[in-house]
Amino acid sequence: MFESPAFYPKTLLLVIFTGRRGLSSGKYRQYHCYCYFSSLLSSLVLSHHAKSKALCPIEGLPYNAPLFESALGSLFMQSIQIDQYDALLAEKQQRIESQFNQFNIPPLQVFASEPTHFRLRAEFRIWHEGERCFHAMFKPGTKNDPMEVTDFPIASVAINELMPKLMEAINQDPMLKHKLFQIDYLSTLSGEMLVSLLYHKPLEDEWLAVANKLKAQLGVNLIGRARKIRLLLDQDHVIETLDVDGRQLKYKQVECSFTQPNGKMNEKMLSWARDCVKGSDWDLLELYCGNGNFSIALADQFRRVVATEISKTSVNAANDSKAMNNITNVDFARVSAEEFTAHMSGEHKRRRLEGMNLEEANFGTVLVDPPRAGLDEDSCKMISQYPNIVYISCNPDTLEENLKVLSQTHKVERFALFDQFPYTHHIECGLYLTKKSV
Repeated sequence: MFESPAFYPKTLLLVIFTGRRGLSSGKYRQYHCYCYFSSLLSSLVLSHHAKSKALCPIEGLPYNAPLFESALGSLFMQSIQIDQYDALLAEKQQRIESQFNQFNIPPLQVFASEPTHFRLRAEFRIWHEGERCFHAMFKPGTKNDPMEVTDFPIASVAINELMPKLMEAINQDPMLKHKLFQIDYLSTLSGEMLVSLLYHKPLEDEWLAVANKLKAQLGVNLIGRARKIRLLLDQDHVIETLDVDGRQLKYKQVECSFTQPNGKMNEKMLSWARDCVKGSDWDLLELYCGNGNFSIALADQFRRVVATEISKTSVNAANDSKAMNNITNVDFARVSAEEFTAHMSGEHKRRRLEGMNLEEANFGTVLVDPPRAGLDEDSCKMISQYPNIVYISCNPDTLEENLKVLSQTHKVERFALFDQFPYTHHIECGLYLTKKSV
């Protein structure tokens, strides 16, 4: 199913990360990260399939040099080679500057990531062998040739510290171990941790009793999942705290819903967006708002914020975050960007948008953070009507296509590169555009 570039021999594959975010279609867009190892087991390329609801072929990776050094025995990686990080980031910068030179962009702002322990999410398959089980990776196309993973240096310190403790505890209890096939980790900068244990068996009271002991032993939030079963030991979320321009903002992050995977980079991205729009005296429209990541951080820069998102779980989390931060000028609506566009044009009125007094809003700025597919033609035309645009993109190619339309009416005032996904070819960009003078 998964193909690596022809020049890069592959021998091992591990699915390690998954996140989800609402698509306009109502489906989830998933974040995947795959590890390809060379035939010598000496180098690793990470490819993060960002914001796509379907798995897609890996694009040509620009990196030929080894990214991580591994001693693959009982350990996944013994050390991480970070001395190439600056060079890899420079390649990304060169690509963006070259690709978008046609738009006469301003000097590119580049925001570097922490080189290790930057990922707050992880997902591992579990392999059973004899009397024990372990986090595992497999050769491509096989399900019976695992290698044990005991640590993962790009994941948060908290995840790395918990992995061996959790596995030791699971191996000591047959009820926890039996038919366990996957473990999902969701950590935070604030110190909270949520772990989901996925099983190929029904989960009943006996499992719940031993799981509660495990929760108390490790001090983490636990969820048990099986077919049509979801057992919460206490809660299905964590509360993240982000430091944005000296303000401590709280966000509710729910299991199986999209959240930004690189917390420290997210703080930089939010601060950048705030700096772009500071001094506004009008209203903000946000499309694809997720759990309110930008809405919460930018609320104090506008009179009013109207934010749309198709995922019910994300909208509920956004409203809870709004309450935790004592914000009163933000309204979240569960509609897609396309539905909002049709409503505003009068083509198809939406009941969920009625009563929001949108006709009284003075939207001077629109913020969009679309999936990899970018904006559709109608949404592009719709946002081009507003004086200012903040565009957050995870796909430079669709951003380029959208910018061909938006540049007819707007000028790029600021352009930023956020290295959300180090050691991969994926690039997150931020643009601030203003309406051209007639």
